[in-house]
Amino acid sequence: MSVFSSSIPASAIVARLRAAGCVFAEDEAELLVSAAPDPDALAAMVERRVAGEPLEHVLGWARFCGLRVAVEPGVFVPRPRTEFLIQEAVALARAVAGTPVILDMCCGTGAMGAAVAAGPARAELHAADLDPVAVRCARRNLTGAHVYEGDLYEPLPATLRGRVDLLIASPPYVPSESVGLLPPEARLHEPLLALDGGTDGLDVVRRVIAGASGWLAPGGHLLVETSERQAAETADAVRAAGLSARVATSDELDATAVIGALPDPR
Repeated sequence: MSVFSSSIPASAIVARLRAAGCVFAEDEAELLVSAAPDPDALAAMVERRVAGEPLEHVLGWARFCGLRVAVEPGVFVPRPRTEFLIQEAVALARAVAGTPVILDMCCGTGAMGAAVAAGPARAELHAADLDPVAVRCARRNLTGAHVYEGDLYEPLPATLRGRVDLLIASPPYVPSESVGLLPPEARLHEPLLALDGGTDGLDVVRRVIAGASGWLAPGGHLLVETSERQAAETADAVRAAGLSARVATSDELDATAVIGALPDPR
């Protein structure tokens, strides 16, 4: 039975959420009710949401590419626009002969790696992140995968070098001066290291790109999420690292990805 009927009217919760600025108040109320084990927990969850905490942090999960991904407070919430990069990656993964080896760099919750690995019939999945909270969360989501904690490629085993078919990454790419312009849900509740990309937003992006060729298999692909404004410079960095590069965009999702390919000399 809904906890609404026992103590908290649905209309009251919807009204509170709407007053707090929640555009989809009815939908959010329904999700909160379904997640709350009892009326007291529901009341607390509503208060957290009204105070501005991301809905996904309150619920403990996010929907991404049809998957239900565990999310903890303080961890970057996977964005719908990133599903475009996943569509591109899944298409490339399906073209790999045999079992594709996938590396999710700056993995956060591990949502991207989980979504790409769900595409092929089988995949060998590796993921890495610097944030220990994100790594803990990724290990919950990526059962059977190898999840490493450390700075970019530093924690990866040497045995992975030259074997990665798909290297996917959504590094921080917001310029430092623009972080303060982000919605409060992001800038107040998500880790700064998952948002702040340095002066032009590309500090971490460049480091990911610079190290990619040493880990990719011949003919392997690097897929990096970026913004439309940063796409040309990101593609130049990919070419400078010895990969071909193309820019892919989705108007529907307002998404941009730069896709690089390591030449296959065979």
